[in-house]
Amino acid sequence: MQYLKDLLKKSGWMSIAESLVFAILGIILIWQKDAIMSMIAYILGAVFILLGIIKVINYVQTKSKSDLYNYELVYGIMAVIIGIVIMVYSSTISKIFGIIIGMWIVYSSVVRASSALKLKQIKSNIWIYSLVIAIIMLICGLVVIFNTGAIPATIGAIMITYAVLDIIENVIFINNVKKLG
Repeated sequence: MQYLKDLLKKSGWMSIAESLVFAILGIILIWQKDAIMSMIAYILGAVFILLGIIKVINYVQTKSKSDLYNYELVYGIMAVIIGIVIMVYSSTISKIFGIIIGMWIVYSSVVRASSALKLKQIKSNIWIYSLVIAIIMLICGLVVIFNTGAIPATIGAIMITYAVLDIIENVIFINNVKKLG
Protein backbone atom coordinates (compact mmCIF):
# COMPACT_ATOMS: atom_id res chain seq x y z
CA MET A 1 0.00 0.00 0.00
CA GLN A 2 2.94 2.34 0.68
CA TYR A 3 4.05 1.90 -2.94
CA LEU A 4 0.60 3.06 -4.12
CA LYS A 5 0.73 6.09 -1.83
CA ASP A 6 4.21 7.02 -3.10
CA LEU A 7 3.06 6.56 -6.69
CA LEU A 8 0.03 8.79 -6.14
CA LYS A 9 2.14 11.49 -4.48
CA LYS A 10 4.67 11.36 -7.32
CA SER A 11 1.84 11.64 -9.83
CA GLY A 12 0.49 14.67 -7.97
CA TRP A 13 3.88 16.38 -7.96
CA MET A 14 4.33 15.68 -11.69
CA SER A 15 0.95 17.24 -12.35
CA ILE A 16 1.98 20.30 -10.35
CA ALA A 17 5.12 20.59 -12.49
CA GLU A 18 2.99 20.36 -15.66
CA SER A 19 0.72 23.07 -14.28
CA LEU A 20 3.67 25.35 -13.64
CA VAL A 21 4.74 24.92 -17.28
CA PHE A 22 1.16 25.75 -18.35
CA ALA A 23 1.22 28.86 -16.17
CA ILE A 24 4.52 30.00 -17.67
CA LEU A 25 3.21 29.42 -21.20
CA GLY A 26 0.04 31.33 -20.26
CA ILE A 27 2.07 34.30 -19.02
CA ILE A 28 4.16 34.26 -22.19
CA LEU A 29 1.00 34.13 -24.31
CA ILE A 30 -0.35 37.21 -22.54
CA TRP A 31 2.85 39.23 -22.87
CA GLN A 32 4.25 38.03 -26.18
CA LYS A 33 1.24 36.50 -27.91
CA ASP A 34 2.23 37.05 -31.54
CA ALA A 35 5.85 36.12 -31.05
CA ILE A 36 5.11 32.94 -29.11
CA MET A 37 2.54 31.65 -31.60
CA SER A 38 4.94 32.15 -34.51
CA MET A 39 7.79 30.67 -32.52
CA ILE A 40 5.74 27.55 -31.66
CA ALA A 41 4.82 27.04 -35.32
CA TYR A 42 8.40 27.46 -36.51
CA ILE A 43 9.82 25.20 -33.80
CA LEU A 44 7.21 22.53 -34.56
CA GLY A 45 7.92 22.83 -38.28
CA ALA A 46 11.68 22.62 -37.70
CA VAL A 47 11.25 19.52 -35.54
CA PHE A 48 9.25 17.78 -38.28
CA ILE A 49 11.81 18.76 -40.93
CA LEU A 50 14.70 17.56 -38.75
CA LEU A 51 12.96 14.24 -38.03
CA GLY A 52 12.24 13.85 -41.74
CA ILE A 53 15.85 14.47 -42.70
CA ILE A 54 17.03 11.98 -40.07
CA LYS A 55 14.63 9.34 -41.45
CA VAL A 56 15.78 9.95 -45.04
CA ILE A 57 19.43 9.70 -43.97
CA ASN A 58 18.61 6.52 -42.06
CA TYR A 59 16.95 5.12 -45.20
CA VAL A 60 19.97 5.92 -47.36
CA GLN A 61 22.35 4.34 -44.84
CA THR A 62 20.29 1.14 -44.41
CA LYS A 63 18.96 0.73 -47.99
CA SER A 64 21.68 -1.69 -48.99
CA LYS A 65 21.05 -3.79 -45.88
CA SER A 66 17.33 -4.41 -46.32
CA ASP A 67 14.35 -3.36 -48.40
CA LEU A 68 12.24 -3.33 -45.22
CA TYR A 69 13.26 0.26 -44.57
CA ASN A 70 11.16 1.82 -47.35
CA TYR A 71 8.86 3.24 -44.70
CA GLU A 72 11.82 5.31 -43.46
CA LEU A 73 11.93 7.14 -46.79
CA VAL A 74 8.16 7.72 -46.93
CA TYR A 75 8.08 8.80 -43.29
CA GLY A 76 11.01 11.14 -43.83
CA ILE A 77 9.55 12.80 -46.92
CA MET A 78 6.14 13.20 -45.26
CA ALA A 79 7.71 14.69 -42.13
CA VAL A 80 9.65 17.24 -44.20
CA ILE A 81 6.48 18.19 -46.12
CA ILE A 82 4.48 18.51 -42.89
CA GLY A 83 7.22 20.66 -41.39
CA ILE A 84 7.21 23.00 -44.36
CA VAL A 85 3.39 23.24 -44.32
CA ILE A 86 3.43 24.05 -40.60
CA MET A 87 5.92 26.86 -41.17
CA VAL A 88 4.06 28.28 -44.17
CA TYR A 89 0.66 28.16 -42.44
CA SER A 90 1.80 29.26 -38.99
CA SER A 91 -1.32 31.39 -38.42
CA THR A 92 -3.52 28.31 -38.81
CA ILE A 93 -1.26 26.42 -36.44
CA SER A 94 -2.00 29.00 -33.73
CA LYS A 95 -5.70 28.10 -33.95
CA ILE A 96 -4.91 24.40 -33.74
CA PHE A 97 -2.61 25.11 -30.78
CA GLY A 98 -5.57 26.61 -28.90
CA ILE A 99 -7.70 23.55 -29.61
CA ILE A 100 -4.94 21.20 -28.43
CA ILE A 101 -4.51 23.20 -25.21
CA GLY A 102 -8.28 23.14 -24.70
CA MET A 103 -8.44 19.37 -25.20
CA TRP A 104 -5.61 18.90 -22.69
CA ILE A 105 -7.46 21.02 -20.13
CA VAL A 106 -10.70 19.03 -20.71
CA TYR A 107 -8.81 15.75 -20.34
CA SER A 108 -7.16 16.99 -17.14
CA SER A 109 -10.51 18.07 -15.74
CA VAL A 110 -11.93 14.58 -16.31
CA VAL A 111 -8.93 13.07 -14.51
CA ARG A 112 -9.43 15.58 -11.67
CA ALA A 113 -13.12 14.71 -11.41
CA SER A 114 -12.12 11.05 -11.12
CA SER A 115 -9.67 11.98 -8.36
CA ALA A 116 -12.44 13.90 -6.58
CA LEU A 117 -14.67 10.83 -6.64
CA LYS A 118 -11.82 8.76 -5.20
CA LEU A 119 -11.51 11.31 -2.40
CA LYS A 120 -15.24 10.89 -1.78
CA GLN A 121 -14.78 7.13 -1.52
CA ILE A 122 -12.22 7.54 1.24
CA LYS A 123 -14.66 9.84 3.07
CA SER A 124 -12.58 12.99 2.58
CA ASN A 125 -14.52 16.19 3.07
CA ILE A 126 -12.36 17.88 0.44
CA TRP A 127 -13.81 15.91 -2.49
CA ILE A 128 -16.49 18.49 -3.27
CA TYR A 129 -13.88 21.24 -3.65
CA SER A 130 -11.87 19.07 -5.99
CA LEU A 131 -15.00 18.34 -8.02
CA VAL A 132 -15.87 22.04 -8.27
CA ILE A 133 -12.32 22.80 -9.41
CA ALA A 134 -12.57 20.02 -12.03
CA ILE A 135 -15.84 21.49 -13.32
CA ILE A 136 -14.30 24.97 -13.57
CA MET A 137 -11.33 23.46 -15.41
CA LEU A 138 -13.73 21.69 -17.78
CA ILE A 139 -15.49 24.97 -18.56
CA CYS A 140 -12.13 26.68 -19.20
CA GLY A 141 -11.11 23.89 -21.57
CA LEU A 142 -14.39 24.05 -23.47
CA VAL A 143 -14.07 27.83 -23.84
CA VAL A 144 -10.64 27.39 -25.41
CA ILE A 145 -11.82 24.60 -27.75
CA PHE A 146 -14.98 26.28 -28.98
CA ASN A 147 -13.56 29.78 -29.19
CA THR A 148 -10.87 29.13 -31.78
CA GLY A 149 -10.84 32.81 -32.58
CA ALA A 150 -9.92 33.62 -29.00
CA ILE A 151 -6.97 35.90 -28.83
CA PRO A 152 -3.87 34.27 -27.41
CA ALA A 153 -4.07 36.49 -24.31
CA THR A 154 -7.46 34.91 -23.48
CA ILE A 155 -6.00 31.46 -23.97
CA GLY A 156 -3.06 32.50 -21.78
CA ALA A 157 -5.39 33.70 -19.01
CA ILE A 158 -7.35 30.45 -19.16
CA MET A 159 -4.10 28.46 -19.08
CA ILE A 160 -3.02 30.35 -15.95
CA THR A 161 -6.45 29.76 -14.35
CA TYR A 162 -6.20 26.07 -15.21
CA ALA A 163 -2.69 25.86 -13.76
CA VAL A 164 -3.66 27.52 -10.49
CA LEU A 165 -6.75 25.31 -10.10
CA ASP A 166 -4.75 22.20 -10.96
CA ILE A 167 -2.06 23.04 -8.42
CA ILE A 168 -4.69 23.61 -5.71
CA GLU A 169 -6.42 20.34 -6.55
CA ASN A 170 -3.14 18.41 -6.54
CA VAL A 171 -2.04 19.84 -3.21
CA ILE A 172 -5.40 18.74 -1.79
CA PHE A 173 -4.97 15.30 -3.37
CA ILE A 174 -1.40 14.85 -2.14
CA ASN A 175 -2.41 15.86 1.39
CA ASN A 176 -5.20 13.28 1.34
CA VAL A 177 -3.18 10.37 -0.09
CA LYS A 178 -2.00 9.46 3.42
CA LYS A 179 -5.63 8.68 4.33
CA LEU A 180 -5.78 5.84 1.81
CA GLY A 181 -6.03 2.37 3.27
